[in-house]
Amino acid sequence: MSPKRTPLTGIHEGLGARIIEFAGFHMPVSYTSILEEHQAVRERIGLFDVSHMGEFFITGPNAGRFVDELVTNDCRKLAPGGVLYTVMCRDDGTVVDDLLVYLIGGGRNPEYMLVVNAANIEKDFSHISAHVSGGVSLENMSDAIALIAVQGPASLELLGRCPFFAPAMDGVSSLEYYHFMRFEREGETITVSRTGYTGERGFELFIPPRFAAGLWSELMQSGAPLGIKPVGLAARDTLRFEASFCLYGHELDDRTTPLEAGLSWVVKLDKESFIGKRALAEEKKKRPKRKLAGFELEGRNIARQGFRVFCGGRHAGAVTSGTYSPTLKKSLCMALVENDPSSPAGAYEIEIRNAMMPAQAVALPFYKSRAKG
Repeated sequence: MSPKRTPLTGIHEGLGARIIEFAGFHMPVSYTSILEEHQAVRERIGLFDVSHMGEFFITGPNAGRFVDELVTNDCRKLAPGGVLYTVMCRDDGTVVDDLLVYLIGGGRNPEYMLVVNAANIEKDFSHISAHVSGGVSLENMSDAIALIAVQGPASLELLGRCPFFAPAMDGVSSLEYYHFMRFEREGETITVSRTGYTGERGFELFIPPRFAAGLWSELMQSGAPLGIKPVGLAARDTLRFEASFCLYGHELDDRTTPLEAGLSWVVKLDKESFIGKRALAEEKKKRPKRKLAGFELEGRNIARQGFRVFCGGRHAGAVTSGTYSPTLKKSLCMALVENDPSSPAGAYEIEIRNAMMPAQAVALPFYKSRAKG
């Protein structure tokens, strides 16, 4: 099957972006240089096409109970207009996916939107469908929604300059982190969410595909005085890596639990029930066998995914993500390693090109997120 095109693929091609196949889509990996695009988001403003992400809608009188059972975090705390980061697990506690839960409407017939990773759309939909019961309706609306992310310190200023958002700027400017608002345009619903994946202040814009090209062009034009740049997947990854956000297929996968990946804060074991609760409660009681840890290497040695980590001369785990941090000017990596309190401190090494390189354990996150600002 040929990769899908997003509503913005033609624009990316016109900008000379390097296009790759990613999660079944033609996606821009970079436009100019990864460093330039990364710095634009940290210092000014960047624009991302993330229309490959999946959106599921869950409605019905039992939707609230169903969603809360489906994920590890406590969806009962959500009010309409709220967003929740969480994971979805199997009975054995391993992660199906990490996702965002949006509560669009409450009351007797609540409506939720789940935003899932592009590579997991089919798997996630199959997993959720297998658990659907009475009073719940599930619909995959991924192809009917385009998603543009505006990220960086000047993100709010950009939306204020963009005529598209003029009727809604009072609501947009007052949005708190992990909240969203909606407004109507030409009979269509636009969703503006104070979320992102970069560690910077930003917004994610859920729009009908027919608006995508025009809005992208308007944002680029309005953002020109602010130094806006289009940003591809490569810089999106270095940005999320610096902020130490998990990426499915790296820090999370079908064999990893959220407790191992440092996501215990989204596992609410005081909830009455959710899929995987029994296994995760037992794992927490016994202590997770692995833990996600951060490391700094000397010079420009890069530890890539899969490189072996040693502690005291013993194989102790593997790198999940690693690169040279453009912001911090350090070679950093995250790794899943043995969770052994008796391991000797400061005795880590990472095997790079058949040589053992010293690795200093450092706290996560590497870069303190400014998204709430």
